[in-house]
Amino acid sequence: MTAIRHDWTHDEISQIYHTPLLDLIYEAATIHRENKDYAEVQISSLLSIKTGGCPEDCSYCPQAARYHTDVEVHALMQVEEVIEAAQKAKSSGASRLCMGAAWREVRDNRDFDRVIEMVKAVNELDMEVCCTLGMLSEAQAQRLADAGLYAYNHNLDTSEDDYKRIITTRTYDDRLNTLHNVRKAKLTVCSGGIIGLGETVADRISMIRTLANLPQHPESVPINALVPVKGTPLADMPRVSIWDMLRMIATTRIVMPKTVVRLSAGRTEMSVTEQAMCFMAGANSIFAGEKLLTTPNPTFNQDLAMFDLLGLKPREAFKNKKQPLVEN
Repeated sequence: MTAIRHDWTHDEISQIYHTPLLDLIYEAATIHRENKDYAEVQISSLLSIKTGGCPEDCSYCPQAARYHTDVEVHALMQVEEVIEAAQKAKSSGASRLCMGAAWREVRDNRDFDRVIEMVKAVNELDMEVCCTLGMLSEAQAQRLADAGLYAYNHNLDTSEDDYKRIITTRTYDDRLNTLHNVRKAKLTVCSGGIIGLGETVADRISMIRTLANLPQHPESVPINALVPVKGTPLADMPRVSIWDMLRMIATTRIVMPKTVVRLSAGRTEMSVTEQAMCFMAGANSIFAGEKLLTTPNPTFNQDLAMFDLLGLKPREAFKNKKQPLVEN
């Protein structure tokens, strides 16, 4: 069984990343089979509960208020609307609902009170509840945990050195502090990044290293391919190649063997064959549903047809609670 490590060097991860591709995929697939039921894939549904108007300047994001995109600003959803969306996602096969709000940070106000009610309501449906609401304090993380939140998403996006090129309205330490607060509340952590931002391979390796060397590996690591959106500073970036996605997924699987690796944004541009290779390389989670916050995504029916073709099965909710992520 592969040992769990938190002392990876940049050179070690670089050597893995640059392994000849077929050997890299084979090694990742082997480790995946040692640590997971490789045919089991978690289906998550991502719901934008508050859209647009964000004060941040993330270069990739169409929800930033300062960019002129086609995203319409919508106020925070009502609890009843979220319950309806959660029930629809569950009936389509999703075991987790992730609720995203275009906020810089969580504020202690009536909107946060409403999010707490959403968390309680979705938790009662026996679905894992995840939120991505921006930065939050330890007390806010604890309040979410008390309401039944299962996971909190807060992506690092890129490497620490590259971060200020992509975002200037917050720092890398702000990101890491939020992850620390999430851990203090004993919530599971979902944190990954985006490739195709114009970063170097060294930046990608550095980001993986930061995640792998946290005191505890994130339970979930999303690997996103940039979906360029007209009106954002990164609108003209070229599509990320499938080979880059495979290297990221396989490397993440090797250095964090027990983590759920999510094949996230960018799937609409991938064929079923390309997605199958990503599952072979160690991906074992997807976002399903027609939209990822504001960008297109394959439908539930398309994904279930792909699962049937590839012999994959949806993972049940709360599996980590039943079988905790044990680190050696």
